[in-house]
Amino acid sequence: MIYKSIADRLRIRLNSSDYTIGSPLPGEKKLAEEFGVSRMTIRKAVDLLVGWGLVNRRQGSGTWVTKKDVHHETTNLTGFVEVMRSQGKDVMSEVLEFNVMPAPPAIASLLRIKIDEKIYYSRRVRAVGGKPLMVEDSYMPVKLFRNLSLAHLEGSKFSYIEDECQIIISGNYETLTPVLADAKTAKLLNIAEATPILRITSLSYSDKGEFLNYSVMFRNASEYQVDYHLRRDHTRMPPDQPGGDEL
Repeated sequence: MIYKSIADRLRIRLNSSDYTIGSPLPGEKKLAEEFGVSRMTIRKAVDLLVGWGLVNRRQGSGTWVTKKDVHHETTNLTGFVEVMRSQGKDVMSEVLEFNVMPAPPAIASLLRIKIDEKIYYSRRVRAVGGKPLMVEDSYMPVKLFRNLSLAHLEGSKFSYIEDECQIIISGNYETLTPVLADAKTAKLLNIAEATPILRITSLSYSDKGEFLNYSVMFRNASEYQVDYHLRRDHTRMPPDQPGGDEL
């Protein structure tokens, strides 16, 4: 439903650096004009944001941001190639598959596009120092990246998206799950079958609320370590507010 798609895009916008807790949301009329829909559709989208606890309505004064549910600094969002280069290491990317295909329902839902809409599918093995560290399956909407090529995939997708396409990557949703390597993945990573590895799903979006790339990655955790520095956000809930999490 279109109002759910609009709510998702507004959710991304509210979680960007453009908004802080207490910022006002544009009025229904302005949002309706921006998205080309009726004010009723916008109202239903905002109702979802209210239900998620991200905004609240104040009688006579509009709608205001009350919290964010994604907290990160976009300056810390870096691609695999950028991370390795910062450590003085070069990444070699071998593209095993690259083709255009109709988006299956699950991928279309994640990228917020129509089922069977054209997407790029690619499978890459990323290696550092001759050691394969990652197998990545990636899905990208063709409509956003008309000239994506094999050469781009052999380099950095982040660089292609931002430098060549001039699209700002605003954020990224990631899910990390420990799994055991199946036979095919183990062969690509040059490890024994059933070795513990890390499965990472990644969904990147732009500053305009467009979903750019969905990837499923398998990392050899024994060869590749990532250190995170996460800061606690004290704006979410004051210590004396009922309902806060306890350590």
